Amino acid sequence: MKRTSIFAVLVTLVTPVFADTSSMQEKKLLPAETVEANAPTAVIETETTNPDIKFPHGLQLGVGVSATSGLNGFVGYANKNFDSFWLKRLGFRADFATTSPLKSMINSGIDSVMGDEGIDIGDGITIKDGAIDGYHFAALVDFYPFGNTWFLGGIRITGGYYFGNLELSANLTGKVSDLPDAEFAFSLNGVDYKYVGNEVHGTANADWDYRGPYLGAGFDLGIVAGFKIYMDAGVVFTNKTAQLGLDLPTKNLQKWNGSNWETVDLSGIQEFEQAKSDALADAQEELDKLKFYPMIKIGFMYRF
Repeated sequence: MKRTSIFAVLVTLVTPVFADTSSMQEKKLLPAETVEANAPTAVIETETTNPDIKFPHGLQLGVGVSATSGLNGFVGYANKNFDSFWLKRLGFRADFATTSPLKSMINSGIDSVMGDEGIDIGDGITIKDGAIDGYHFAALVDFYPFGNTWFLGGIRITGGYYFGNLELSANLTGKVSDLPDAEFAFSLNGVDYKYVGNEVHGTANADWDYRGPYLGAGFDLGIVAGFKIYMDAGVVFTNKTAQLGLDLPTKNLQKWNGSNWETVDLSGIQEFEQAKSDALADAQEELDKLKFYPMIKIGFMYRF
């Protein structure tokens, strides 16, 4: 009994100690668990994209006039909001033009410049009723050296490739005088010809089928919002030059044979055509030296 009492006393004394130790360990663990539970969640950073470089930002549309091709338009892309040094300086365009919508206006303008009497080119021959017909297509790459710098950012250097056609035509009229006995005589390749009567009518034309690399410069001048004025000036380097043509009537044509005038027969007509071709060849030789097709455009554009 005595031993049992002593054991009971020891258990009574030791149990609170273990209980307190266990409680203290729980209390020590509790703050660590609380801290871990209440620790802020790690923020995952996501890369944001500049909304000003998303399509259609940078899309550009233009319409204007070309001095050598008529009504001009283009579709392209150039965005100055890129962070990249090169991307903010590069752009491209698909360029096209045609005289068809403005043909009557252009031809009326030519006639008004020539006047009712036409342009005298000598030997009693005048040019009247001029007409122009042309078109072009081009793929262009623009480089803006100043990037998005205010004002200077609109200056660009342009390269690309053009192909197109330009046709010029005019009526030729020759008249000596109103006298009934007057005769229209002329010399062609060293041979004298004349028409029975004092008038002659013919046509002259030039056909330029050009294609080749292009180099030029221009600018986009901002007006308001995305509206701008654009201008381009440059040249197309082409190995094809304008081909001249001349059509003169052979009816009532006479040739001087050294002693008198004789009507030109079939063989004489072939000789006349050859003489005409030789005369054109001399003019063509000079024209072949011109291998630069000029390109000048101005108009309005909108960049999104």
